[in-house]
Parts: sequence; C-alpha cells; structure tokens
Amino acid sequence: MRYIHPVPSHPTDDWSTRHSVLTTARRTAALINALADERARPSDVADVLRAYGEADPIELTPHDVATMRTAAAHLREVFTAEHTDEAAATLNGLLREHTGPLRLTSHGGTAPWHPHLDRADDAPWAEWLLASSCMALTVLTWDQQRPPGRTCASPTCRNVFITQGSGQERRYCSRRCATRERVAAHRRARAAERPDSPHT
Repeated sequence: MRYIHPVPSHPTDDWSTRHSVLTTARRTAALINALADERARPSDVADVLRAYGEADPIELTPHDVATMRTAAAHLREVFTAEHTDEAAATLNGLLREHTGPLRLTSHGGTAPWHPHLDRADDAPWAEWLLASSCMALTVLTWDQQRPPGRTCASPTCRNVFITQGSGQERRYCSRRCATRERVAAHRRARAAERPDSPHT
C-alpha cells in the first residue's frame, strides 16, 4: 500500500502530526531533492520515505525510482513558480492529468479515515507521490495564498524547500546555503573595495 503506516513511537508523535499537510509537503520536497540525483538508488529513496514515517518493508525497484523521478520533475514546477497564480495553474494541471477523484480511505481499517487522490490504495509509487504531493501543496497554496515552496536561491544548489510562516520569506533551502552565499557576497564586496580591483 502506498501510504505511511501508523508506527508506534513517542506518545506525542501521533498519526495526525506524522500525516499533516506540512509533513507531507516537506516529504515531497525531500523526495524531489533525492530524486534529482540520477545516481539515487531504490535504497536511497526508501531512506527518505522512512525518515517521514513509512514503515518497512519498502519495496522499490529501479523502475519505481525512474517513474518517481518523472513525477518529481512535474512537482518541481510548483516550486519554481514565481507567483501564486502560476503555482495554482501548475497544480490544476497536475490534478487534472495525474490524479483520481478525491476519496476517503482507512486502508481497510488500519488507519483513521483520510483523503487520497490516487486511484487505489495500492497505486504505483509514482502515482502515490504525485497524488499525495498535489494534495498537500494545494492545501498550502490555498491556506497561504502564495506558492507553497521555492527553489534555493544559491546558484550552486537545486534543492527545493517548503516556505512556512508569516515572517520574511526564505530564499535558501538551508542555513548552509545561506551562509555560503553571504560569505561569497562579502568576499566580492571586499574585493571590489581594493584599490587594485578591476571593479574600481
């Protein structure tokens, strides 16, 4: 079944938290980033799924990874959208072309009732990825009235990330990228101030 199974864990780690819209959206970003690496193996993708609560056994084949990579490329277009209208139009296209009708499932009574957009509980991994991701990204776009995520502003990084909160919108996927770009900008500014600099 293509869903995250309820896994007994810390008492505060309840099902609704592990399956929240935000957690699902962050899983989407993590999978897009992992699948961007052409060398990613089924075990690498399975590790990302485990990190977001998927229970073993996770049986992925090279074909599964290849089709998930195609799905991730479609989803990346939502993260590259500059404006809410563009993100919404991209999501509408994905919902129209790649998902089934909205339905409720409890996976045969093994989970609380919750919505799905894939066509069946045992849908292929790529269909599950597109459907669950579209659901989460659509809700975030609706809730925030802005694109749900961004691509890292660092020219050396292709990672996508979820934007969240009411403060200044993030530009970088991580503190590491932000720090690297700040240091690079500082060095460029220092170089431009030197008397022998070609910029003066």
